[in-house]
Amino acid sequence: MRRFLRYAALSVSILLVFATSVFGSDENGKIREIGDSVYSFTMGLGNHSMFVIGQDGVAVFDTFDSQHSKSMLAAIGSVTDKPIRYAFQSHNHWDHASGGQVFKDAGAQVVMHVLAAEWLAANPGRDTVPPDTVWSGDRKNISLGNLTVELRYLGMNHGRGMTVFTIPERGAAFIADLVNPNRVMFSVVPDFNIGEWERTLTDILDLEFDVAVCAHNELPIDEALNGCTRLHAEEERQFIRDLRDAILAEFQNGTGFLDVPKVVRLPQYAHWVGYDDWLEMNTLRLMTDLWMGPFPWYPDEK
Repeated sequence: MRRFLRYAALSVSILLVFATSVFGSDENGKIREIGDSVYSFTMGLGNHSMFVIGQDGVAVFDTFDSQHSKSMLAAIGSVTDKPIRYAFQSHNHWDHASGGQVFKDAGAQVVMHVLAAEWLAANPGRDTVPPDTVWSGDRKNISLGNLTVELRYLGMNHGRGMTVFTIPERGAAFIADLVNPNRVMFSVVPDFNIGEWERTLTDILDLEFDVAVCAHNELPIDEALNGCTRLHAEEERQFIRDLRDAILAEFQNGTGFLDVPKVVRLPQYAHWVGYDDWLEMNTLRLMTDLWMGPFPWYPDEK
């Protein structure tokens, strides 16, 4: 157990050093109004949150960790004195579902889908807290007076209980992990069912929104603060399709299984973050799905 804890602490330290060295850090954070009373927020660590100011108070989308949340709390206070009512967490993973205590202490309710809450109860992180409000099913609406936050569980795709949020009165959305502008798939594509991810992207494109905050956005920071669009969702889906086609072409050519990741190239994405370091890992992961079957998989449950 002690060895595991030492390993876990070392892993966290390595991830923090990696994030700071790659993305840089702004301890005070940056905000930008991307719609009427809709704001993007980032500390420059590759993580982007959103907050919305309604008649009855403020809603926050993804708390990430306590440092991020404290800076966002200060940023919110710089533009409104309305109470923070809700801190929505998109899914179960610790890198999104941490930092909730900061907003609990500020009087907000932490909200997540039941599938995320069940996973987190079994696998608490060092900076996570149990949610105050748990919802189930595939739709829930929460009012901020003059604004409605629409919560959508779009089924299996990434993690557990992944929720996409829309604010129809503002044409705005918050999308975590499913749309990542200017970046190939992350590393070995952990905890993604890639086929269901592709299907979910089609569902997202059926939603009504003009601008969104994508939790991970690798455009230059001044562009990323403006949020993401439907075009970025289309590009994400096309990357999956292009990579799959390239893999299948190599299968048809008789390329050896372990040689496929070494020869697949998608030069149209060479400018995307992670292309040189992660494309081979992306390829190996997707071709493994094509060879063995998709994972993770579980029966539909809401």
